[in-house]
Amino acid sequence: MTTSALSQRVADSFLPDPPNSIGVAVSGGSDSLALLYLLHDFARAHHIALSVATVDHGLRPEAAAEAKMVAEICALLNVPHTVLPWVGWDARGNLQDAARKERYRLLAQWGRAQGLDLVALGHTADDMAETFVMRLGRRAGVDGLAAIAPQFERNQMRWARPLLSSRRTELQEYLAARNVTWVNDPSNDDDKYTRVRVRKALAVLSELGVDSMALADVAENLKCARDALAHHMLMTARQIAICRTGAVSVDEQAFKTLPSETKRRLVCHALKWVNNAPYSPRSSALRDVFSMLESAPAATIQGCMIRRQGQKLWIFRELNAANSHEASVLDLWDSRWRVVPPPDWTSDLDLLTIRALGPEGLAHCPGWRDIGVPRGVLLASPAVWNRSQLVAAPLAGWAQNWQAVPERGEDVFFATHITH
Repeated sequence: MTTSALSQRVADSFLPDPPNSIGVAVSGGSDSLALLYLLHDFARAHHIALSVATVDHGLRPEAAAEAKMVAEICALLNVPHTVLPWVGWDARGNLQDAARKERYRLLAQWGRAQGLDLVALGHTADDMAETFVMRLGRRAGVDGLAAIAPQFERNQMRWARPLLSSRRTELQEYLAARNVTWVNDPSNDDDKYTRVRVRKALAVLSELGVDSMALADVAENLKCARDALAHHMLMTARQIAICRTGAVSVDEQAFKTLPSETKRRLVCHALKWVNNAPYSPRSSALRDVFSMLESAPAATIQGCMIRRQGQKLWIFRELNAANSHEASVLDLWDSRWRVVPPPDWTSDLDLLTIRALGPEGLAHCPGWRDIGVPRGVLLASPAVWNRSQLVAAPLAGWAQNWQAVPERGEDVFFATHITH
């Protein structure tokens, strides 16, 4: 591929409405360095502010020198550069997974502080193929095998992957043409990591035509299938589901007639909306819940309760999960709710907290049965407390002119379904 074609491919990922500012995560490897140079040219042409950050995991003695190398390149390009150190890893668990999560956290924190519109990552078609094979080994379904998103939201930051249709070899040829030297991380050749073994296996499979671009095409086909299934689920939800007091109720008889995949998607969508979770529960855990509901009236999963009541299947926050959260009345509670005091409130708000209503609070709400939702829904609802004294229960019929506003309302539940 020519340099101009590669540049155009990156530009097309942002046009016709380019952002005002872009952050770039650059490690010093070929993928991220190529992204930096490509975005530098694009940003100059479109008058976009560009900033760069390098996460120093502190796990290799060479890391500091590599961050310095990136800083020197940024100085030549007249692009501001920041090093983000990772400190505090307890050396437990999966190192690569922990490092990945910390990279997102540090980069998102940096991006928000800089006021950036988005942060660009150097993921390539090779990365997508490797991810596909790894998920295949975990027996992933359509969602897991579908192409990773070119843009997504995470950690209150927007992210972009402009290189998903580009091969690593193309990017290295591009850098070589510009006389740019990149860093080769030795961990990329360490067979103790699954991704490295997958990369080597793909090198063998490519002789059979199963290369990165072929797998990327398959992943894209599965993405189209996933989007169609999600659309069908959403249209179904609009017909048989209702959102009330932060819970979802589904017509059980209609639910029973749905294909199993639509059932699964609808419940996962409801769970993610109720508890504001970024990911769906594992398929095995959800199968256990469906099996339990065949003989039991309720089951719990992912901090939520699924309960059969009357002709409805209710999905709502579990009290035990909500009980672990407490917040100031000025802050977001349980990642779900904000409370608004009465306009004429004169007492000190600092004395008040938001906690789950619970059975003690519900006892002060004699009209709760008239609301028409299961008791468990109200037990996990937000209440305003002054130590042990209930001040208001906005959703349980004892509002006292306080309001509870969901962070993600009904419009979000019925909006276009997006998989991150």
